[in-house]
Amino acid sequence: MAEFSWDIRSPLERALVSGAYGARGDAGVLLAEIRNFDLVQVMARRGKAADMAKAAKGRFGVAAPETPNAIAAADATLIWSGPDQFFVLSKGGKHGTGALAPAFAASTSLSDQSHARVLISVSGAKARAMLAKLSSIDLHPDTFAVGTAAATSMDHTSVTLWRGNDGADGSAVFNVLVFATFAESLWHTMLDSAAEYGVNIEHSEELT
Repeated sequence: MAEFSWDIRSPLERALVSGAYGARGDAGVLLAEIRNFDLVQVMARRGKAADMAKAAKGRFGVAAPETPNAIAAADATLIWSGPDQFFVLSKGGKHGTGALAPAFAASTSLSDQSHARVLISVSGAKARAMLAKLSSIDLHPDTFAVGTAAATSMDHTSVTLWRGNDGADGSAVFNVLVFATFAESLWHTMLDSAAEYGVNIEHSEELT
């Protein structure tokens, strides 16, 4: 019998080249792929939204997002993904499907999306200007404040977008979740859009 050795690779492994890209000088945009995260989609069964919300509060100590927001818990982020559903983003397996099942089994369907999505962090002084080329969402800080989320599209690609805490330099940090099969295409589109500002490219295992 043939033996297979599975090698887990990032969908961006071929496309992501760490270092500088585009205009020279101080980079206006930092593009970083965040790797090795846990992502579970939590969806309330029919008529069970209230039970799901109660289970989420008991599990995470915070209310699940009922509107387009990302809510930080102690060791996870709950991200609105549609009516009566949200993502749980974390690391280390503490909030994988097996760990969440006891709390949510009576009210909710769980779906492991850890290897089905790619997470891209966009930051820097020109991050908002770059994203404005690709998205119809108003990213002005008065409208898209820290913690605001959206299920939207970028260059015809469906994404989940949310604003994380500001970086150490005070600039806004945006997070983009995209289906793995569309990640390379969107990545190249982001690079094209950011090139005029100068880009620093990296990958990280730290959630922002």
